[in-house]
Amino acid sequence: MDRQTTVIIGGVAGGASCAARLRRNDENAHIIILERGPHVSFANCGLPYYIGGVIENEDDLLLASPEFFRRRFDIDVRTGHAVTAIDRERRQVTVHPAGGEPYELAYDHLVLSPGAQPIRPLLPGIDLPGIFSLRTVPDSNGIKQWITGRKVRHALVVGGGFIGLEVAENLHALGIRVTLVERADQVMAAMDPEMVQPLATAMTGAGIDLRLCTEVLGFESGSRRGALVATLSGAEKLETDMVVLAIGVRPESGLARDCGLDLGPRGHIAVDPAMRTSDPRIYAVGDAVEVTCALTGQPAGVPLAGPANRQGRLVADVISGRQRGFRGVQGTAVCGAFGLTLAATGVNERRLRDMNLPHEVVYAHPNNHVGYYPGASTINMKLLYDPTDGQVLGAQAVGAEGVERRIDVIAMAIQMRATVFDLEEAELCYAPQYGAAKDPVNMVGMVAANAMRGDLTITHWDDLARDDALVLDVRTAEEVRDDPMPCGMHIPLDELRGRLDELPRDRAIQVVCRVGVRAYNAIRLLSQHGYRASLLSGGVSTWLHFNPPVCNDAQDMQGTGATG
Repeated sequence: MDRQTTVIIGGVAGGASCAARLRRNDENAHIIILERGPHVSFANCGLPYYIGGVIENEDDLLLASPEFFRRRFDIDVRTGHAVTAIDRERRQVTVHPAGGEPYELAYDHLVLSPGAQPIRPLLPGIDLPGIFSLRTVPDSNGIKQWITGRKVRHALVVGGGFIGLEVAENLHALGIRVTLVERADQVMAAMDPEMVQPLATAMTGAGIDLRLCTEVLGFESGSRRGALVATLSGAEKLETDMVVLAIGVRPESGLARDCGLDLGPRGHIAVDPAMRTSDPRIYAVGDAVEVTCALTGQPAGVPLAGPANRQGRLVADVISGRQRGFRGVQGTAVCGAFGLTLAATGVNERRLRDMNLPHEVVYAHPNNHVGYYPGASTINMKLLYDPTDGQVLGAQAVGAEGVERRIDVIAMAIQMRATVFDLEEAELCYAPQYGAAKDPVNMVGMVAANAMRGDLTITHWDDLARDDALVLDVRTAEEVRDDPMPCGMHIPLDELRGRLDELPRDRAIQVVCRVGVRAYNAIRLLSQHGYRASLLSGGVSTWLHFNPPVCNDAQDMQGTGATG
């Protein structure tokens, strides 16, 4: 049997998983990984925590060494070997080893796993010492050394995505004052604005100087040794000891472009479901490729380790003669920062609106486990679904505990094309310290299922009091005093049945309580007495996310909505 050579450019999640899977499929294959960096497989998601000292040793970030690949899998791993050109006609790559002479390497199959590079905008002073990006282990070591050597007291983090938030939290944990600048009007652009409001409040409560709707226009040297001055929008000057750029990443698709492979509109490598490029001998995986959204079918580039791993395994199977296709991505992701966990899966509301896709939204604020067991905390949840058939389109959640488990359940439901009725009926683990008989997943499904069946009409918060609707608050007097909101009438739920004659029959009634449970009971009562009543979904807890109080105390937003 002829021994076929597969050359893989780039390691980490996509390339390394492809190599290991291919060896398990084919003991006869000749497999070579070419990695331009010093490490073939490392945990780049752990880099912020290495900077903060949560992960103490660099070796803990290194998942597998070249020696490990050689010993266990008979895979030839060459670190410090940069590929500078691909000759598709001759099926060869040009390799430049660090400190060595260039050479040509032939392949039968070529797998591109080049990853992505941090965006580093062309700003004045961008190359000054002390301005860092974070993508590799050497990047994190450079940041750690700068912090120690310069005795950093203040840091500027540019960008409020996953990396920016995690870096900000870890620098803060080191006792460094942090300013985080974000050009958009919210952090965590993958989620909808109201869902990240608790995080923004927690950040400011922790002492983070959070600047939204703010751009960095350039840098210059400061008056102190090693200091930097950032010019912000509005001509503000901010002096700092270091800068971490976390603006985002762009695909490393230069090799693919230079050899004539097809690219997508944003520079990602175009692939078919088998991860083949426009050259059938060349495959591509990971952050550099353009795939499709599993829900909308639209092109997507998702720089996450999970999809890269699965794509690498899939390519190994295809090279081995198995027929497989990548099902697409749904963007399931989680981030922990400042005592909160944020997680999301599927399509957010902003994207659904932009695509003009039919959707409905419900909110819920259940506890992570039963309230009578000590330590219960609120999970703020948002569910998006198709109002025509109830198919789940997306979900987002934020809270102190139990968030990621609920989003994982809904992520699998989305993969199986499940509906809100499936969430309503999901049979999930229950013990007092873990959940409730009606799990948060069930709760958000029940709200949506009630709306689908016509037992409940939803009114969104941007329609508050619209068209002369009466806003009816059914909370207790004490709750209304503690958390006032605009409303036309206040009748506690327990008094409502005896005070129906106070309500107008010729106006729509929008009902609100703390989280929506009492309001739902009020709506069922009112509708059976001939009133046109609807639910302000998620209650005052959701309203506060759209209309946050002006405060500096993170506790003002945490724990709200624990009762219904």
